[in-house]
Amino acid sequence: MESAIALQPGAASSLQAWHRMIAERDLSRLPELLHPQAVFRSPMAYKPYEGAAAVNLILNTVLQVFEDFRYHRELASAEGADVVLEFSARVGDRELKGIDMIRFDEMGKIVEFEVMIRPMSALQALGDEMKRRLAAYSAG
Repeated sequence: MESAIALQPGAASSLQAWHRMIAERDLSRLPELLHPQAVFRSPMAYKPYEGAAAVNLILNTVLQVFEDFRYHRELASAEGADVVLEFSARVGDRELKGIDMIRFDEMGKIVEFEVMIRPMSALQALGDEMKRRLAAYSAG
């Protein structure tokens, strides 16, 4: 998906890299885009996940869980440091719609990644699958 929205140069470059990684279903270069203190706000958890390692793990796992993932449209903030990406996907037999709200710093690093998903049944299916896949990481 080519972006025609007006973003700050660093944010625009990072967003293009994000879209390439999603298209290739390969987030191996995601750590290069994440600020060390990046925060992930989950639609399932009250408390945000903090740190680039946690954000990287969650986004890589979500990409494995989602089937038929695709972005539909993009919206940007007036100052060009924030973007909202509307998407659709499937988790098992549950279809979902959602948005990724991404905030970039002045260097184009992702500092905040927040996700909202509907309907509730699809969100529950996603939460159950994420919990199953990440159980080994939270058991320690």
